[in-house]
Amino acid sequence: MELSSPLTYSGDPRAAADRAAALESAGLDAVWVAEAYGFDSPTVMGYLAARTERMRIGSAVLNVYSRSPALIAQTAAGLDALTGGRALLGIGASGPQVVEGWHGRRYDRPLGRTREVIELSRRIWRREVIEHHGITDLPLPPEKGGTLGKPLKLLTHPVRDTIPVYVAALGPANVRMSAELADGWLPFLYAPEHAATVWGPSLAEGAAQRDPALGPLAVVAGGLLAIDDDAEAVRDLMRPTVALYVGGMGAPGRNFYHDLICSYGYEAAAATVQEHYLAGRKKEAEAAVPAALLEQICLAGPEGHVRERVEAFRESGVTMLNVTPVGADPARLIERVRGWL
Repeated sequence: MELSSPLTYSGDPRAAADRAAALESAGLDAVWVAEAYGFDSPTVMGYLAARTERMRIGSAVLNVYSRSPALIAQTAAGLDALTGGRALLGIGASGPQVVEGWHGRRYDRPLGRTREVIELSRRIWRREVIEHHGITDLPLPPEKGGTLGKPLKLLTHPVRDTIPVYVAALGPANVRMSAELADGWLPFLYAPEHAATVWGPSLAEGAAQRDPALGPLAVVAGGLLAIDDDAEAVRDLMRPTVALYVGGMGAPGRNFYHDLICSYGYEAAAATVQEHYLAGRKKEAEAAVPAALLEQICLAGPEGHVRERVEAFRESGVTMLNVTPVGADPARLIERVRGWL
């Protein structure tokens, strides 16, 4: 099992990138750079490319609405060139509130768009002359306003003609598609104890349609990491994040994270969190997040407990443990966990 970490920042992204780069020597295999509606991730990933030598650098995630498929492929190829073949392309549909509220794009056909980005990116990296007509038309045909477009291929020569593509997915259809087409899967709020029940059928159905040349599906999941007797205090650090996603990332009936927590068996708690959060009672929403859920999605506690959590993630199918180290010496935490893998 490999070891990675998400890039977290609330202020200076250079400082956050420098901290992530410092974990490279401690044994980190990869770093994942978020975007959402904060700083863009490609700029930060380019900075990380110059600050690192070995670890892979991935987007987690670029949404498939705000950039064209060709631009997503170009971005991944550019990062791969800067890093000497260390790029990981993480993509996803994001959610309606961000796509429509921030990017001004209609939130439609998320699976079709994701599938199209995967297929077109792989063709572009192989430097095929692209002619494609689907959700995206390349070139734009006359009946849709095109006048001078012609089929093109990528101008530059990529370092690799195959860059690993990871998909952020939670729902059954999206997970099934990821297991069929992607190199890796990026679930969120992943609880190993529930993975087989919630996602097992979708993963199996997708795997049955998978091209054997892709190899096994990589699975990237984890959570807060802390080796500390005061596990409850560390896990409580996740309450605002869980409350935000379960309560605020979507309207009632249109929140993927709320649905996920319900599928884990926390229906009543999820409803309470959402009710409080949407009413502006954020502290009450945080308090309503079940302690049992926090224990499942975190790796926090005495060393023996943390080692058990690592094994739980491994046994559930995780191939890259994605952790956020908490404490005064993040590098030492990474070193210790690296030694267990």
